[in-house]
Amino acid sequence: MTYSVAVSGASGYAGGEILRLLAAHPDIEIRTVTAHSNAGQPLVDHQPHLRSLAHLTLQDTTPEVLSGHDIVVLALPHGQSGQYTDALGDTPLVIDAGADHRLTSRDSWDAFYGGDFHEPWTYGVPELLVDGGKQREHLRGASRIAAPGCNASTVSLSLAPGVAAGVIDPSDIVSVLAVGPSGAGKSLKTNLLASEILGSANPYAVGGTHRHIPEIRQALAAAGAPAEGIRISFTPVLVPMARGILATSTAPIAAGATDADIRDAWQHAYGDETFVHLLPAGSFPRTADVVGANTALLGLAIDRNANRVTVVTAVDNLVKGTAGAAVQSMNIALGLPEDRALSVNGVAP
Repeated sequence: MTYSVAVSGASGYAGGEILRLLAAHPDIEIRTVTAHSNAGQPLVDHQPHLRSLAHLTLQDTTPEVLSGHDIVVLALPHGQSGQYTDALGDTPLVIDAGADHRLTSRDSWDAFYGGDFHEPWTYGVPELLVDGGKQREHLRGASRIAAPGCNASTVSLSLAPGVAAGVIDPSDIVSVLAVGPSGAGKSLKTNLLASEILGSANPYAVGGTHRHIPEIRQALAAAGAPAEGIRISFTPVLVPMARGILATSTAPIAAGATDADIRDAWQHAYGDETFVHLLPAGSFPRTADVVGANTALLGLAIDRNANRVTVVTAVDNLVKGTAGAAVQSMNIALGLPEDRALSVNGVAP
């Protein structure tokens, strides 16, 4: 069976990456692409690398244009998806790459986003540990999927095994992330200009203000951490690379946990996973190793002097962090091979 797909926000980075992956998917026909201010223009004017889709023209983003497809993927800024998802009740599968359907707590939405709160959808991180199992079980047959925030899923995948196994203490988590500016989208912003970021590292959303914090707390609570016992210091830093996240996350070692217990927790969680890999002891990933791939590479260190576990995780924010997670979740929901149209191999140099 071939599924017809409409992709909104198709002129942006996330939309473009979703299209790149779907263009190679044998079960997908990309029928419609939409935008706002760029409507009426050829897709390749905004995504010149997508040569196989040169025949498509960006249409207006309206419920009428999006309806009538088997799958609709929304790659819109936060707060804009809800107005369309409410009108797509007859669409068999809708995937939101924005934040509108990620959070289960209205209070968290109000505190970090504001505006209308929309019902939470099935969270699109298949490998995430949830209630003793994996999130992929909840994705099978799902009709509404919330793709993750790239920073949030990276930190959650980094720490969930330790939380689930009880070998780390989630009350004192510290995460510092080096991130590429493509995660902020294509909108023109002074702080994202090349002249502002080249040769510089720039922290932002410092002091517990980043919108992905409640998403991380929600994921770690699902992995088994007491909801009121999760405290995280989260600091992202823009660095001059177009793509990528390198997240360094640390947490105290739980009383009684041995070195073997700690490494076994991550090995047990990800040993059989296609896209999440624990590297050998003493090895740590680089963002260059995951460019273009749907892989998350994790390096684990046990620091007994500081009594902390350190996990260093690299992902491509546009693939495993966003579009790849959406396509992987889509495959599961449709009963297709989970890795269809997704690669574990990065691009080098």
